[in-house]
Amino acid sequence: MCIFSQILKFSMTQTNFMKLIIFSFLLSVSVLQAQNENAYKDGEWLSFKIKYGWFKASTATLEINDTIYNGKKLFHVIGKGKSVGLLDVFFKVRDQYETFIDAYGLPHKFVRDINEGGYKKHKELYFDHQKNTVKVQDFKHNTTDHFEIEPNSQDMLSAFYKLRNIIGNDDLKKGQEFNLNMFFDNENYYFKTKFLGTEVIETEFGKVKCLKFRPYVMADRVFEAEESLTFWVSDDQNKIPIKIEAQLAVGSLVAELDNFKNLAHSFKIVVD
Repeated sequence: MCIFSQILKFSMTQTNFMKLIIFSFLLSVSVLQAQNENAYKDGEWLSFKIKYGWFKASTATLEINDTIYNGKKLFHVIGKGKSVGLLDVFFKVRDQYETFIDAYGLPHKFVRDINEGGYKKHKELYFDHQKNTVKVQDFKHNTTDHFEIEPNSQDMLSAFYKLRNIIGNDDLKKGQEFNLNMFFDNENYYFKTKFLGTEVIETEFGKVKCLKFRPYVMADRVFEAEESLTFWVSDDQNKIPIKIEAQLAVGSLVAELDNFKNLAHSFKIVVD
């Protein structure tokens, strides 16, 4: 298949690549076992390369910084995704997601500002966890709506950082299933993911011992089947995403960690 045909087919699924990465991250760490130390710290930065078939199509980054929001000391998390190479010529993607989370891992504000091949969306969510409501401002359509949410609801980005702090691996059992509540795109979601066991995988940094998970997602125009997504997070105190594999309706996608800075804990490499 020629490269141009691959690019055109990939454009059908590219609008969801950043959503895929973030959903995978948050689902991969939905195992509720307590840790004594934070899994992340101010200044952490993660970078990922995303391949469709054999060519590099996109990049994504996640970073976290201390900030003051409404007089409160919070973490400001920014996730960015963009197309590269030939795909960027035919289907330019510039996505940015932001969340402001407190010491308990609860989001106070969430921002989704995307431009995917000319399709644009800019929404900001303001959470009120005492009333279990969220205000959604849609800047594209100039609307404001209010929705009820589940207690302690997360946005799609805050969930990743919340659960990194409470995941543990001492009591994990192969086949265990775990659930997570989240609010996204004006709806409440309930996800399920299964722990598949531990696995040592090859990376750009060497061999890394990982926890392997599989979420259950509805088959639609993006995912090929309920079990089409598999991902790995580091089996250490950082719990950072290492690799994601997804079978899409057209082709397959692989995302891999290719760089990092300012981790809260040492990054362990398996030495033979």
